[in-house]
Amino acid sequence: MLEYLCSNKNCKEYAKELRKNMTKEEKHLWYDFLRGYTPQFKRQKAIGNYILDFYCEKAHIAVELDGSQHYETKAREYDSKRTEYLNHIGIDVLRILNRDINEDFESACRYIDAKIKEKIG
Repeated sequence: MLEYLCSNKNCKEYAKELRKNMTKEEKHLWYDFLRGYTPQFKRQKAIGNYILDFYCEKAHIAVELDGSQHYETKAREYDSKRTEYLNHIGIDVLRILNRDINEDFESACRYIDAKIKEKIG
């Protein structure tokens, strides 16, 4: 979990590595929905000392996919601090469970689409 925290100096390099090694859920969401979405999303985008799974700059929305490790106490605290920072700089965070990507992909996509449309009209 803490691997997502990086210094500004090495964040971009680490993001590049994460793009090469996406989880199967990240790959599914990227290749089957977000890659061709308008407005454009970036994957593994470095913002501050964090790397966002997916980021839509036009809507100021991050999409974060959460696996089971996100239920652990330290991970929840980390996610909360990270979300607070992102909200403070004007980025809304959408958290989607890996289970939802695997079991109800269409609903997850509709949720992202609705949130983007809410933000940019």
